[in-house]
Parts: sequence; structure tokens; C-alpha cells
Amino acid sequence: MTKGIMLLIASLMMALSLAIHDDPPDDTERLGMAIDYFQSGKYHEALLIFAELDEQYDLNPRYHAYMGICYFHEWAYPEACKYLDEAIPQLEGFAPHERSVYYFTDGESHFQLQQYHEAIPYYEKALGVCFENEKGEINYRLGLCYMFEEQWEKARDNYQKALDNYLAYQNTDENRSRILQTAHMLKGCESHLKEMKQLDVVIDLDEKEDKTKALQTDSIQIVETEKQPEEMEKSMETTVQQSFIPSVIPQPIVNTNIPLLNIPVKRDTISAKVPEGINLEDIYQQHVEIQE
Repeated sequence: MTKGIMLLIASLMMALSLAIHDDPPDDTERLGMAIDYFQSGKYHEALLIFAELDEQYDLNPRYHAYMGICYFHEWAYPEACKYLDEAIPQLEGFAPHERSVYYFTDGESHFQLQQYHEAIPYYEKALGVCFENEKGEINYRLGLCYMFEEQWEKARDNYQKALDNYLAYQNTDENRSRILQTAHMLKGCESHLKEMKQLDVVIDLDEKEDKTKALQTDSIQIVETEKQPEEMEKSMETTVQQSFIPSVIPQPIVNTNIPLLNIPVKRDTISAKVPEGINLEDIYQQHVEIQE
């Protein structure tokens, strides 16, 4: 009898266990499970539940922010940006440090997509609400963003703030490489700014030299313009004088004892031209046939 009762009780317990196991949790319990997964760093498992519930109920902005963080840890940066960009403006009433996590994660997602211009505002927001010992890492990220944007002064300033924060709050052997790296980046920005100033000086000198040359050229042109009337008058005088010069100019006499003769010419056997004035020396050299 006792053995039969024991078997009955065991059968009832097994049936009850199977009934509990087969009965799926309701959506509230599933949401609680997702939150537990999220808080324990099991982002993949949490995201599966969040995504399914979001399709059914359209979860509120806070859960969308959770989903954005899950996507970030899954390296799905476009989806992380999508959910966090939409959720953050609706979370202004939440605790400052909770919002700093959303801001920083959104900035990191844009940074990983090389969207530095879009990442900067979220890093800046994170600086306003994060803990003091967290600012060094954010300033370091801002230094990188501004450097990639070629805003060298802002990059230098953020690297300096990051270095100061690291030395004040995280000056440990584990963080030594980051401190050295930040100092190196800071010096790089300062060197670049120095080169830019030197280049500006050279460009300024070149521009001044170009302006001086332009002024000199303008002065020469003005002087030449003033001289033009006088030169035109001289040119006109020369033209008038030349108009009175006879068109036939006798060739110079080679032998002064031989007179210059104006003899009618039948033809020039060499060039077939009729010279207007002939020197006897030319006749001997060119063998011109003369008509008496």
C-alpha cells in the first residue's frame, strides 16, 4: 500500500512538472527575462526577445535604447544608430548616468561607421552627464573625431583634457599605454598646428609679393599709357617725313669715277625685273642687256 501511494505521488509530481514546463511564459515574463539577460551582459539572448516583443507591441523608447545597446554589442552599428538616434530625444527625463550610457554608445556606433561629424554631438552630451573619471575616454574619442575632421585645435584641446583626466583618475600601469598614446597624439596636433602657422606666413608673404608685383605692373602700364600720346605724335611725324622721301633711291656708287646713268633697260636676264636706277657696276655684275 505504501509503495502504491509513493508511485502515485511520483506520477502526480511528474505530471505537474511536465505541465509547468509545457506552459510558455506570458509576455510580461518574457520581457522580464529579456531585461535579466540584458543586465547580465547576454545581449544576443536579450535582443531576440526584445525584437520579438517589439514586433507585437512596439516597445517604448527605453526598450528601444536597450535594443540599440544590444545591436552595438552585436557589432550591428547601423541598427544601433537607428534605435538610439530615435530613442535618445525621448529619454531626457531619465537619470544622468543612464543617459550617458546611451549617448556614449550612440557616439561609438557612429564612430565605428566613420561618421565622425554625427558622433561628436553624442560624445559632447555624454560629457555633460557622465562621471568625472569617465571623461578622459570621451575626450579621447572627441580628439579622434576632430582630428579626422581636420579641426586640429579642437583635437588638441580634447587630447589635453583626456591626458589630464587620465593622469588624475586612471594613472595606472594598465592604462599606461593609453596615456602615452594620448600624449603622442597631442604632440602630433601641436606640430601640425605649428606647420599650418608657418604655411600661413609663407602664403601671406607670397600674397604680399604678388600684390607688390601687381602694383609695379600697374605703375608701368600707367607710365606707358602716359607716353603713348607722345610716341604717337613722333610716329605721325615720322610718317609725314617718310611720305616726302622719293620712292626711287639710287644705289650707292661703288666707284666715284663712274657716273650714275639712267639708261632704258630692255630686260633683266637674271631676275626679270626692271630696276628703276642702275649703277654701271651693277650692269657689269648682272650682265643686263641695254637698248641704246
